[in-house]
Amino acid sequence: MKKVIALALAALVVGASFSTLDAKKKKDKKKDAPVAEVLAPVVLANGCDSMSYAAGGALTNGLIPYLLQQGVDTAYMADFVTGLRQGIAQQKIAMSDPQEKARILGGQIANQLMQGMLPNVRRDFTDTPDTLIEDVFFRGFTDAVMADTTVMTQKRAEALFKEKQKVNKEAKTEKLTRAGREFLEENGKKEGVITTASGLQYKVLTEGDGDVPQRTDKVKVHYEGRLIDGTVFDASSKHGTEPASFRADQVIKGWTEALTMMPVGSKWQLFIPQHLAYGERQTGQIPPYSTLIFDVELVDIEKPEAKTEEKK
Repeated sequence: MKKVIALALAALVVGASFSTLDAKKKKDKKKDAPVAEVLAPVVLANGCDSMSYAAGGALTNGLIPYLLQQGVDTAYMADFVTGLRQGIAQQKIAMSDPQEKARILGGQIANQLMQGMLPNVRRDFTDTPDTLIEDVFFRGFTDAVMADTTVMTQKRAEALFKEKQKVNKEAKTEKLTRAGREFLEENGKKEGVITTASGLQYKVLTEGDGDVPQRTDKVKVHYEGRLIDGTVFDASSKHGTEPASFRADQVIKGWTEALTMMPVGSKWQLFIPQHLAYGERQTGQIPPYSTLIFDVELVDIEKPEAKTEEKK
């Protein structure tokens, strides 16, 4: 009897499991399936219909790349259209209903908070003594909107926030620049390394005997750029076999200074402090406040072609 009861219970459990799995599959399938909406056929009865339809279609130019940039999966475009239609309906109501208009704008500001403001503030306070707490951030925002000064006034909030930004930016800058500064201090003591008044350091690997470029001269160079940890972030060889070509004054300050001291045929190793490079900007693989190392070979100066006088 006990064996029969056990088998019956087992059957119930197995049946329940299959039912649960089946329900889950149906739920997942329903969740993943695009929202299908049956629309009436389009009838363009006159010129106004055609113009209106064409205007709507034309204004979607560039929309798909934008949606992809925002992280929208184009497999769910039917769901996007459903949301779009709901939004259009809400906007029509909002035109005559101030309460609905306020709610819609609240949703739009929420999107801006989540997609723009919050990530920006979080980035500002990354690698600093302070940590952004999301829920408290939102409470401060909504209290200020409602003019609730129980905790602090908006004027006090702005002053405190600006002060924290200033202090933390200085702390972050110090942290990021310390490694480069210490590297240059030690590097400047090495044999053959010359330090200029600006802070640029260079070492002559090959001494050329050609002309020295002026700031406005166009030069041809082979180069390789590295971070102080050895990471190669760029090289002329990555762009083909020919040397790179540019004006000496259209590059970072450290390059301009070095190029206008190098005779053609020279190969120098440059050690460029962050203030003569990209400073606080993130540039490709180059983090903010990075000291950079370049091997630079000055191949030639491009001379402008002489203009021939026209025969009279």
